[in-house]
Amino acid sequence: MEEELARLREAALAEIAACGTEAELEAVRVRYLGRKGSLTEAVRGLGRVPPAERPALGALVNQAKEAVEAAVAVAGERLAAARLAESLAHDRIDVTLPGRRRPRGHAHPLRLVEDEIVDVFVGMGFQVAEGPEVEDDYHNFAALNFGADHPARDAQDTLFLADGPDLLLRTHTSPVQIRYMRATQPPLRVVVPGTVYRRDDLDPTHSPMFQQVEGFMVDERVSFADLKGVLVHFLRRLFGAETGVRFRPSFFPFTEPSAEVDIACVRCAAAGAADPACRVCRGRQWLEILGAGMIHPNVLRAVGYDPETVQGFAFGLGTDRIAILRYGIEDLRLFYENDLRFLAQFPS
Repeated sequence: MEEELARLREAALAEIAACGTEAELEAVRVRYLGRKGSLTEAVRGLGRVPPAERPALGALVNQAKEAVEAAVAVAGERLAAARLAESLAHDRIDVTLPGRRRPRGHAHPLRLVEDEIVDVFVGMGFQVAEGPEVEDDYHNFAALNFGADHPARDAQDTLFLADGPDLLLRTHTSPVQIRYMRATQPPLRVVVPGTVYRRDDLDPTHSPMFQQVEGFMVDERVSFADLKGVLVHFLRRLFGAETGVRFRPSFFPFTEPSAEVDIACVRCAAAGAADPACRVCRGRQWLEILGAGMIHPNVLRAVGYDPETVQGFAFGLGTDRIAILRYGIEDLRLFYENDLRFLAQFPS
């Protein structure tokens, strides 16, 4: 037994000294000191030794284990130091070099324009509301006075969902008007920014997904004059104090009377004269910018309001169109292609 212990000890020390990597050292340690290692089995075998010989033999076993453990520890330090030296030699880091500044992100240009629009209305006392992008027919059409045979319900314009015949992607932000008024009593002033969807082909001036801002005000004795005052103030805050604004009669199912609102061409105004070759207004001198009108009595009744007691106005504008004018962009698709080279030109 003593000879076997001496042989195991010398063999273990020799193998430890020959290890060239920490993985090899760990394999040797397990082979001799692991749960089924040679020296561990020797300790378990002491039970089969006559009682008189156990003290002396036990001392020899402990000495062998301690010697191997010490050799493993020394070899581990040696190999770790060698690995560190090799890493420092080949993977040097010059701590005196300046750090690399990470580029800072910023808001999307459409979001920048939306925030600017919303800020103007918030400054006039409007609250901001949001609503679901997946809507039902009632909130998107019926409650807004769209007749059952209205063309907007046609699948050529609306993206209906397969989950149910009544579900669709909202075609405007006006459903939020219905939801908000059904839950709130006048007086109220609300602006609703959001994404809307229609079956349009993607081209320089159209997109199946685009951004809108809806606004509405309901109170006693609200008139068309209030609507004009709010929108003229908004447009002149956005495009300049001298911006020309005009209202043209129009038709929308959810407002009566209704109007299209135009502004004087921003490029012609900047040039100081109308330009027949202007790429923005095409020589017309006016740009259609939003639609508006007095909320239809049928819409007020649909949300539980008495049109004899309260009146209101509503308006809607395309954030994309405002952004095109603001930044002089001629292709709407640039806003949705997520090309960082393009987006990086619009820091906050």
